[in-house]
Amino acid sequence: SIPLTDDHGQLWFGSISVGTPAVTYTVDFDTGSSDLFLPGPNCSSTCSGHTIYNPLTSTTSKDLGGTFTLTYGDGSTVEGELYSDTVSIAGLSATGQTLGAASQYSTGFAKSQFPADGLLGMAFQSLSDYRASPVFQTLVSEGRTSEPVFAFKLATSGSELHIGGTDSKAYTGEFSYADVVLPAYWQVIMDSIQGNGHASLFSVNCIIDTGTTLVIGDTFSVDLLYSEVGGTDASDTVGEGFYTFPCNNVPKVSFTFSGKSFPISPSTFNLGPVAVGSPDCVGGIVASSIITFWIVGDVFLSNVYTIFDFGNIRVGFADLA
Repeated sequence: SIPLTDDHGQLWFGSISVGTPAVTYTVDFDTGSSDLFLPGPNCSSTCSGHTIYNPLTSTTSKDLGGTFTLTYGDGSTVEGELYSDTVSIAGLSATGQTLGAASQYSTGFAKSQFPADGLLGMAFQSLSDYRASPVFQTLVSEGRTSEPVFAFKLATSGSELHIGGTDSKAYTGEFSYADVVLPAYWQVIMDSIQGNGHASLFSVNCIIDTGTTLVIGDTFSVDLLYSEVGGTDASDTVGEGFYTFPCNNVPKVSFTFSGKSFPISPSTFNLGPVAVGSPDCVGGIVASSIITFWIVGDVFLSNVYTIFDFGNIRVGFADLA
């Protein structure tokens, strides 16, 4: 297990080590992408404050001669050079692992906005911009894990990433599994979404994404959900795609996977008042006009224990202990 640090419910990060001799870095473990990057020795001023990966000081590093540019859902970008090196998570080492040494971080990855040094993608190889095996897949193919699974507990305290199994103390009951429909993202079909006890959306195509803070859905579906629970479109006041509701009446929203319903707690659904003293609060499910599937991020995932089963190509959810 790797303990994870909660950054104000916006991202969770933990430690890995890279190179020989090993140097420790913090990364955002992101199931919505597949590549690993760290700030490189030539990185721009936006990398300041982050721990730098210097391939020249690692005896196991190899220059792969390629360059990369990565773009994330919030518009943040990273560019740099490709290397391979030894990468260790929870004491398990992936050798010859492709990683990026960044020469440019956009402001979204500056220390003030992104406390981790870098990001480690945990989706499938078909999503890799490097066209390389992601770290967890390398661990599995090199026989380092007891089981080809990893699991997350994302909470205000006691958060952790478990590699090669699950932490039986972190959850109760059985897992409800949903098969991955297309192994690129961890993309599954959610049975339904309930608002205040009423199911209004069915067979929702979604990706399970630890690297996204909110839950993001298509405009039509999100609008329908908020109309069920007394929400108001606040695109003009709060921001594009956001909705508000009376602070004294937080919507009860739950997601159903494989026949089991998992509620989103009011404290995670409610992002807080529109302004200090306002009677209106902002909802953690937001709309996007450009996506075709829902992105199930930490607003939901911090309410459950989630297993990513690489061996059986499925995702499972259980109640937190």
